[in-house]
Parts: sequence; C-alpha cells; structure tokens
Amino acid sequence: MEQALAAELGEERAAPQEGLFQDEDSCSSYSCQEKPCSRLKSFVPEGKTVFPEIFQTTQLLFYERFSAYQDYILADCKASEVREFTAEFLEKALEPSGWRAVWHTNVFKVLVEVTAVDFLALKAVVKLAEPYLCDSHMNTFTLECMRELLDLKEQRLPLQELWVVFDGSGVFDQTALAIEHVRFFYQNIWRSWDEEEEDEYDYFVRCVEPRLRLYYDILEDRVPSGLIVDYRNLLSQCEESYRTFLNLRSSLSNCNSDSEQENISIVEGLKLYSEIEQLKQKLKLIENPLLRYVFGYQKRSNIQAKGFRSNGHKVTHVVSSTMMIGLLRSLLRDRFHEEPSKEDTEIQFHSDPLSAINACYEGDTVIVCPGHYVVHGTFCIADSIELEGYGLPDEIVIENRGKGDTFVDCTGVDIKISNIKFVQHDAVEGILIIHRGKTTLDNCVLQCETTGVTVRTSAELLMKNSDLYGAKGAGIEIYPGSKCTLSDNGIHHCKEGILIKDFLDEHYDIPKISMVNNIIHNNEGYGVVLVKPTILSDLQEEAEDGTEECKVLKIQTSGEADAAEGVDLEELIECASGKMEHGARSDLSEQVEGNCEIVNELVAASTQKGHMKKKRLSELGITQADDNLMSQEMFVGIMGNQFRWNGKGSFGTFLF
Repeated sequence: MEQALAAELGEERAAPQEGLFQDEDSCSSYSCQEKPCSRLKSFVPEGKTVFPEIFQTTQLLFYERFSAYQDYILADCKASEVREFTAEFLEKALEPSGWRAVWHTNVFKVLVEVTAVDFLALKAVVKLAEPYLCDSHMNTFTLECMRELLDLKEQRLPLQELWVVFDGSGVFDQTALAIEHVRFFYQNIWRSWDEEEEDEYDYFVRCVEPRLRLYYDILEDRVPSGLIVDYRNLLSQCEESYRTFLNLRSSLSNCNSDSEQENISIVEGLKLYSEIEQLKQKLKLIENPLLRYVFGYQKRSNIQAKGFRSNGHKVTHVVSSTMMIGLLRSLLRDRFHEEPSKEDTEIQFHSDPLSAINACYEGDTVIVCPGHYVVHGTFCIADSIELEGYGLPDEIVIENRGKGDTFVDCTGVDIKISNIKFVQHDAVEGILIIHRGKTTLDNCVLQCETTGVTVRTSAELLMKNSDLYGAKGAGIEIYPGSKCTLSDNGIHHCKEGILIKDFLDEHYDIPKISMVNNIIHNNEGYGVVLVKPTILSDLQEEAEDGTEECKVLKIQTSGEADAAEGVDLEELIECASGKMEHGARSDLSEQVEGNCEIVNELVAASTQKGHMKKKRLSELGITQADDNLMSQEMFVGIMGNQFRWNGKGSFGTFLF
C-alpha cells in the first residue's frame, strides 16, 4: 500500500518533487498500468442510514505504517517539529479539494464534501454533501442542526474524523492513506507531553517505533493481558496527572502575587511533575520490547489455596479419557495394592486433567493415565499436590490449545510434577510460572511456545531429568531472590537457554543457582545469559584481581560429578578467579569453559552486590560491619554442564 502511495505521489507532483515518496520500481510498475484503479479495499459503514462505501485503511500491516512514518512523514524530526513535518507531508499527499468523506464521531455520522484543507491546523474545510445523509442514535441531528454545528466549527473539521469515500479510479487512494496515518498517529502514538520532552535525538526512534511495535504486539497477542491492563492504567494516570499539571501551571502563570497559596501550588506542581516523570518511565519500560522482555512482567497471582479438607482426608484423582478393566487392574496393582495404609484412600475419576486439578485440596495426588489430553485453560495449582503420569512422558501428553497467558501457574508450598509431557500453543507467557513456593519437575518434557519456565522472586524450582525446547524467549528465566536447581536436563532450540534476571536491586537478594550435568545446546543465542547494569561491565578485572571476594562463592558438587568430568574443584575456582594460566585454561573442554564463565560472572555480580550494601550502611553512619554478615553468600553448584552449538556461545551478558 505504501508503494501505491509513493507511486501516486511521484506521478502527480511536479518534476522537482518527483521521487520524494517513491522508489523507481513502484513508479515504473504503476505507470505501466493501462487503466489506473484503486489498490485499497472498501466497506460500507454500519448503521441505519446507507452511506457510500469508504476506503478500508485500518488493517495496514506493521511495516506499512513503520515505512510511512519513517520515510514519508516524520523522518528525523524532533517532537517539537511533528506538526510541521505532518503538515508538509499532507500538503504533498492530499487532494486539496473535490473529495467526499464521512464525518464520523462517537455520536453521529454525516456525509460531507471537502472544499479546502488547512494543512498546518490538520483540518479540512467542508460543506454538507447532497443529498443530506446522517446516522445517529438520536433524532435531534436534523439538517438545520447540522448546519448550525458546522457554523460553530467555522466549517472546519479535524482530518482524523474524516473517512474518505471510496473511489475506484485510485485518484484518492493517497488521500485516504495519508489521513489514516495521521488518524492512527494521534490516536495511538502521540502523547500530549511529547512536545515538552527533550529533543535529544529523533522522535521516531525515541517514541514512534517502540509505541508502534507495542501496538502490534498487543494486536497479535504477544503481550500478557495483565501487562496490557497495567499499561493502559498507567497511560490514563499519566494523562490525568499531566492535565492537572497543565492547569496548575496555567494558574500560576496568571498569578502575579507572591502569596502563600502560590507557594503551595508550586510545591504541588513539583510533586505532580515528579509523579508524571515516574509514570513516563514505567510506560517507556513497557513500550521498549527489549526491556519488556528482559525485566519481565511481575504478574500478581490471585490464586487462593484451599487447604486441607474439613475431614482431613486426602484424595487420589485418576485421570483417563477411557478407563478399561486392564488399565484399572494395573493401576490398583502398581499404585495401591502394596501399601495397606491406602486401602481407605478415596479415589475420584476424571476424564481430563484440568477438572482433576480444580478438584484438588492440600495433599491430594493426581495420576494421569496414558493418553493425549487437550485442555482449554490454565492449570492453577495453589495447594501442595502431586501431579504424576502413569507411564513415560511421551505416553502422557497434555496439550493446551486455548489462548491464555500461561499454561501451568504454581503458587503451592510444595508441588511435584513428574512423567508428563506438556505441549503449549497460542500462549503469551511461559509454559510454567512459579510465583512462590517450591515446584519440582522430574522426568518431564516441556514443548514451549513463548518462554519456558519462569521462576519468580522468592520461588524455588527443582528440575531434573527433564527436556525443555522450543521457547521463543528463554528456556528458563530466573528472577532475583529465587532458588533454581537444575540437574541432568536438556535445554535446547530456544532463543536463549537460561536467562538470569538482574539481581542488583537493593530490594532483592541474589538468586541461588545450581546447575549440574545439564546439556544446553542448539539455542539461537547464548546458552546462559546474565542481565546486569552497564556498571558491572567494568568489574571483571576487580573480580579477577581480588581473592577475598571469591570466598562468597561456595561450590556444592558431588563426587560423581567430579569423576564424570575429571575436573578438579579447585581448578574450576581458579578459572573463575582468573588465576589459571592461559595455557592451562585453553586445555579445558568447551563445556567446562562455559561453567567457568558463568561462575566468573556470578562472582563479580555477587561482589558488587556486597559493595552496594556496604555503601548504603556507610551512608547511614555505620562505618564497621561484619564481613560474614555483609557478604551475600551464593551457594552455587555449576559443574558438569555441556554447552554445544549455541548460536552466540555458552555464556553472555546483557547490559542495560
């Protein structure tokens, strides 16, 4: 569509302007057409009155809008120059008169004819079209009333409220597209405070591109629903606060006295300004796709645990789409016959896993029999239960086909999941999120759609003998203040293998991470990524030169892991502290080097965390502190992991 816009602009303008909004290919291809015709679709506005067809321009793709704003409309303009650049674009793109449009408001629709355009004001001079066509839920908009309304507006209407009547010749295509771009920009991109922002660099890069990407990410279900609600609430709060701030500033500018009331208003204005700046920063964090992914969305889980049943009994829930006698006999033999204490156990049967999970109380067990189960909903596990497959993971497949933010939501104190394959489709968030408590995954397969497993602050994950793949984000996201133990897993074919979120915020403790004998391979980016502020990029030498700081690192490893790898523990610590000779280090295998690199970065980050705490205590007047108390000890076991064929290497850092 933008090529059509470029071609028409180039053909209809004078020679000096030719090529300004076009490329040669699109121009030549258009000029070869014998009979020009519209390249846009049309539709009839809904309502009781039958209007002429209008151009359908609302379904433009991301790259079409991106190209229009970057190449034709805004280019490298500053925020203060947006209206000027837009007016210049419209002057070249719009037919100045002779076209009809539907004036569309929240109250009515009426057919008008454009007689002139005020480009700088972004308004069109109009008159009522003949015959008079009007559609409204109220009967008060007669011909006389509409004429009076136009007189009050001096016959000038905002271009954003005009929808161009369809013309099959293609003459008005560029006019319809140009108005659509202006309408979309002021409805979805422009903020009332943008003009007062500092013009450090071009407005398109700073504001237009991230907001446009967010709009389409939301449109294409790539943003969690809770984050969308948060963003819109923040936007409303910021707009309301900014209006209040403008009114207050206006009242102060009209006041010449140096009264006490004026001083109070100044203080209120400063508070409002500070509040607005904080809201704007939060909005920018969500608008930026990279920061939105790196820092994540702190979803608040409202799942309430049921606790124990009133009679204190525990129930075993058996899930099977069809229960055959042979399967029941095997189940009773393997799971209930050997223990006499289970003779009084209550058994409930379910045809799908979701109903079984919803029926659980504290201490219940869910046994899923072999089969392929399709569910449309989220597994919300708030109580300490056991969810286990009766067989191998490939025999017990639970597939989620319903659109939702996540697949499995865990908040229970001690949740155990084993021998199940989870398949995710059409989700926005990860396949499994642990908000709090401990969740154990044993011998599971996770076929992801977006991100994989997310371990939130204060939550704990124990994942062993499992296979995770297919995440478009990170296979595992580890948040500050969490605990994550990974043993004998495969993490592969994800965007990143494991992503460790920044833990330098003073409100959070460092995560406790243990990685033993995992195979992390064939990921698009790094095997493991550590997110940290730029200030930490200069701390590598400090971590390598210092020996005292390395005491905060305690490696927990088993004799079997040492024997399997054949690498001495002291050698690994030397590698992390930078003491090992270059020749010796070069002899290490790829996977051991990856282990060393991870330990090295975590040591540096842990050291900086301790320095920050010491500095805060010093600012409080505490000049001496016990180092054992001050040091944020990180009990990390990083041994025996293999990093193979990851696109960017075994380990990397993201600086922000």
